[in-house]
Amino acid sequence: MKVRSSLRGLKRKASSIVVRRRGKLFVINKADPRQKARQG
Repeated sequence: MKVRSSLRGLKRKASSIVVRRRGKLFVINKADPRQKARQG
Protein backbone atom coordinates (compact mmCIF):
# COMPACT_ATOMS: atom_id res chain seq x y z
CA MET A 1 0.00 0.00 0.00
CA LYS A 2 1.36 3.40 -1.00
CA VAL A 3 1.13 6.44 1.25
CA ARG A 4 0.37 9.41 -0.96
CA SER A 5 -0.20 13.11 -0.45
CA SER A 6 -2.99 13.14 -3.05
CA LEU A 7 -5.45 10.38 -3.96
CA ARG A 8 -7.03 12.26 -6.83
CA GLY A 9 -5.44 10.18 -9.58
CA LEU A 10 -6.31 6.88 -7.93
CA LYS A 11 -9.93 7.67 -7.18
CA ARG A 12 -10.57 8.47 -10.86
CA LYS A 13 -9.80 4.90 -11.88
CA ALA A 14 -12.72 2.56 -12.51
CA SER A 15 -13.99 0.42 -9.62
CA SER A 16 -12.00 2.31 -6.98
CA ILE A 17 -13.68 3.29 -3.72
CA VAL A 18 -12.61 6.03 -1.29
CA VAL A 19 -13.11 4.96 2.34
CA ARG A 20 -12.44 6.80 5.60
CA ARG A 21 -11.09 4.57 8.38
CA ARG A 22 -9.51 5.61 11.68
CA GLY A 23 -9.23 9.21 10.48
CA LYS A 24 -7.31 8.27 7.33
CA LEU A 25 -8.43 8.20 3.72
CA PHE A 26 -8.00 4.91 1.88
CA VAL A 27 -8.48 4.02 -1.76
CA ILE A 28 -9.44 0.39 -2.36
CA ASN A 29 -9.73 -1.21 -5.77
CA LYS A 30 -10.99 -4.81 -5.88
CA ALA A 31 -10.36 -5.13 -9.61
CA ASP A 32 -6.73 -3.93 -9.36
CA PRO A 33 -5.38 -4.49 -5.82
CA ARG A 34 -2.09 -2.76 -6.69
CA GLN A 35 -3.97 0.56 -6.62
CA LYS A 36 -4.44 0.51 -2.83
CA ALA A 37 -3.30 3.73 -1.19
CA ARG A 38 -3.64 5.74 1.99
CA GLN A 39 -3.53 9.45 2.75
CA GLY A 40 -2.91 10.97 6.19
